[in-house]
Amino acid sequence: LSKGLSAKNMAGLGRVLAILFAIMCVGGSFGGGNMFQSNQAAEIFLSSAGIESAYGGTVFGIILAILVGIVILGGIQRIASVTEKIVPFMAVIYVGAALIIIFMNAQHVPAAFAAIFNGAFTGAGIAGGALGVLIQGFRRAAFSNEAGIGSAAIAHSAVKTKHAASEGIVALLEPFIDTVVICTMTALVIVIYNIEGAFAYGDAGGNAVFADGVSLSGVGLTNHIFESSIPHFSIVLTIAVVLFAFSTMISWSYYGMQSWTFLFGKSDRNEKIYKVLFCLFVVIGAASKMGSVLDFSDAMIFAMMVPNMIGLFILAPYVKEELAKYLAAIKNK
Repeated sequence: LSKGLSAKNMAGLGRVLAILFAIMCVGGSFGGGNMFQSNQAAEIFLSSAGIESAYGGTVFGIILAILVGIVILGGIQRIASVTEKIVPFMAVIYVGAALIIIFMNAQHVPAAFAAIFNGAFTGAGIAGGALGVLIQGFRRAAFSNEAGIGSAAIAHSAVKTKHAASEGIVALLEPFIDTVVICTMTALVIVIYNIEGAFAYGDAGGNAVFADGVSLSGVGLTNHIFESSIPHFSIVLTIAVVLFAFSTMISWSYYGMQSWTFLFGKSDRNEKIYKVLFCLFVVIGAASKMGSVLDFSDAMIFAMMVPNMIGLFILAPYVKEELAKYLAAIKNK
């Protein structure tokens, strides 16, 4: 933001937007990129293990924080090495299981899609106001795939390439795989399970529902449905979710640290301070209730979008120019 807008003689605005973005990115790395991940990982692990101790989340968080600390102390190379192994493994397991459930209930897929569209555009979907539904949709979408947030650009900027636009095109795959593929599969699995009215959305208050007499929300509901459809799969799903949370945390630690050093200067001392704080928030997230964690995460990630989107609109002509150069280079090969 600061360099791009400086080139357009908007150095002051660029500096302000960059500082705002960095502050919110640090908050986002502690929230959605950390606390929420450890919270959901702790929830599914403790549920699958049958642990009901009041200190279970704290103990899990401490162990997870130690593992995260070991990785992030190794820098970007170790982070990349770990995530490139974990993410494909997790995705294959999750997508494979979701496809099995969907194919097992193929006759309900059309009705499931109909329920999704009906819920979004009619009746219950607009009962609370179309604007409210739209805002909630944006919140969940931004939280899910981070499109427009600016976080992924931090990771992609570390790649060495002749054409920046080529990396941008690669980055476009991420929201597609995350939201269009994985989130749609998750939605279908949940809606198919509820096709005959197994529960009413929000009937346990907030984001929770009563399914088979148990109050469930978030990953707990997903885990329950997978277990109901594929016996003993909760163990596999628990491993996949914990690995996904782990990979997300170490990725966001890099985003947050880059923003932290932008604000306070790049030095070993500043980096260590951030990493210690990051690991501390892993424990806090695992020991906290999902509602408060989700609200904080939403606020930070949404706030990141504001300065980033302003910069995107101003720099759009430059992006268009870079894309044209890249496409021309491809044609001339």
